[in-house]
Amino acid sequence: MNDALPEPNGLLAVGGDLRPERLLKAYSCGIFPWYEEGQPILWWSPDPRMCLRPEQVIISRSLRKLIRKQHFQITMDCAFSAVIHLCAQTRAIDPGTWISPEMQAAYCELHRLGFAHSVEVWENDKLVGGLYGVALGQLFFGESMFSLQSNTSKIAFAFLCRQLQNWNFQLIDCQMPTEHLFSLGAAEMSRAQFRMRLLSYHDKEARIGAWSLEPGLLLP
Repeated sequence: MNDALPEPNGLLAVGGDLRPERLLKAYSCGIFPWYEEGQPILWWSPDPRMCLRPEQVIISRSLRKLIRKQHFQITMDCAFSAVIHLCAQTRAIDPGTWISPEMQAAYCELHRLGFAHSVEVWENDKLVGGLYGVALGQLFFGESMFSLQSNTSKIAFAFLCRQLQNWNFQLIDCQMPTEHLFSLGAAEMSRAQFRMRLLSYHDKEARIGAWSLEPGLLLP
């Protein structure tokens, strides 16, 4: 991690592949892949790092009101491939955030193996928001989120945080800073601080029965 370049911030290595064992080793070292279609695979470890403790998520009054209306239905791990596909579609116009078919296939395999997970937001039977990421020990590494309606990715993130808090997860890695993440309570952490937390939590067992939304899980 300490060999990462200062500019572009965090670029650590080029090449390799997206086999599950390589991805899991990378995440356990605080490294993630991020590249555009047509480029070689680029591996990153930025400094500072955007992170959030699940219990510190900020749920605005308007978002809380929207959740309490119970207009949307929330699930976990019910439509992983659809979530990552929609994340790819909604981010395809942003340079550097393209989720290629190769990336989609790799994370679907991680999902099959029980490491990658999704949160889905439904309106009736239509998927309108969601997110996905990788869970190791007591850490969740967020990868991407999407909204087809206003605030639906924030709803997914709020429920993820509450569920991870119940399961004794200690940290969500949000990777790169955005205003969207700042608004949800995420903050920057130095690479050294992140590495300390990574070493402390990545191999500790979380209290997970199954990756599904716990009955009666409501936000205050």
